[in-house]
Amino acid sequence: MKQQIPFFVPWITDEDEKAVVEALNSRWLTGGPKAVEFEKMFANYIGINNAISVNSCTSALHLAMRAIDIGPGDEVIVPVLTFAAVANAPIFCGAKPVLADVDEKTYNILPEDIMNKITDKTKAVIVVHHAGQPCDMKEIAEIAEDNRLHIIEDCAHSLGASYVGRKTGSIGTTGCFSFYPTKNITTLEGGMVTTNDSDIARKMILLREHAITKKAIEREKEMGWYYDVIDLGYNYRLNEIQAALGTSQLRRIKEINKKRIEAANRYTARLSKIEGIIPPYAAPNRVHVYHLYVIKVIEEEFGLSRDELFVKLSKQGIGLSVHYTPLHLLSFYKKTLGHNLGDFPNAERAYKQVLSLPLFPTMTQEQIDYVAERIMKGH
Repeated sequence: MKQQIPFFVPWITDEDEKAVVEALNSRWLTGGPKAVEFEKMFANYIGINNAISVNSCTSALHLAMRAIDIGPGDEVIVPVLTFAAVANAPIFCGAKPVLADVDEKTYNILPEDIMNKITDKTKAVIVVHHAGQPCDMKEIAEIAEDNRLHIIEDCAHSLGASYVGRKTGSIGTTGCFSFYPTKNITTLEGGMVTTNDSDIARKMILLREHAITKKAIEREKEMGWYYDVIDLGYNYRLNEIQAALGTSQLRRIKEINKKRIEAANRYTARLSKIEGIIPPYAAPNRVHVYHLYVIKVIEEEFGLSRDELFVKLSKQGIGLSVHYTPLHLLSFYKKTLGHNLGDFPNAERAYKQVLSLPLFPTMTQEQIDYVAERIMKGH
């Protein structure tokens, strides 16, 4: 059946298209002023000193690892219920990701399991603000301070979310953002890494462009050709077309998030009446921006398993997803990290129950009601 309601629809406006065309007509298609403009606007929005644009959140995580000197023999604690890139970033540097269980309500990393996993090799913890809801940063910050750990915030889901008034990406050593098409703003592919540490920022800027000492635009201004390469760097730049789109989208991030929150609230008002369907939990003192709207399906109460409901709704034209398969159940991490079923009970229980419903800024009330009604009739 043709999908009536896709899982996600990108919101691209006339202003976005004009910004992209303008960038296409400029001489600098990469490494130019649009990326600098985007970075400055982004840093100002997050409330932080430095924002460095990159070609993906994966690249942002990798640069964050390099900038804090993660290497062979080091351990980095990561949540088990997350996307593969989070665990891969330490592996790229020769370090070991150490998996921690998650909170059963928020699906965010569990502070008490961070404590359980700290060894004398632990150098950092990557916290993922799952679905757009900030982690318990007060408790995590205290653990990190007591154990001299860096906090890397994975903010791929949480642009605009805040914890006790502070935006995600401004609390840890670095914050890593994604602008993939489904995210709260998009540059098609792309990302940003934020930090208040000027030394870390300089290192990430250097590594982003092959660790060369002078960019092309700088060499042109100085009318010179020579540059040096002083480290092992990468080609992680965000191009000018992507930066122009990101700048245009960021101008309306408040409206985008307002629409997401309104859609989530409408879902919750309807779904909370259905026995066996548990809407997302919103923790106090946090602004949840609903990159994802994740329900729990309690089979014993609802009458269908999560998988059965997934099939039933899919057949009725509703786009759905599951976020995520716990990392220790995926083949690569089974082989490299050696965990067994039962090692992460909270994540494993959640994995059998969670279902991500369609949610996007242009979603209509009628579409939300259609999904809610089909779930209600799914008993």
